[in-house]
Amino acid sequence: MVYLNFTDLSEEAQNRLLENSKKDVERKFGDAIRKYVKENYTCLETMIEEEALRNLYSYTYVFNI
Repeated sequence: MVYLNFTDLSEEAQNRLLENSKKDVERKFGDAIRKYVKENYTCLETMIEEEALRNLYSYTYVFNI
């Protein structure tokens, strides 16, 4: 069995997965992140991107060869 992580993928695949992860994070945690941003005066886009990167490492990647 071969184990790969996010950094082993092509740049195009990484960008596509990052965009999907951002949408996933926004859907799951959007309200909580907005509340945190409002209380702590941080940037919403930065917070979503950071959470999206963390979220990527929780994915299981499946490849058809």
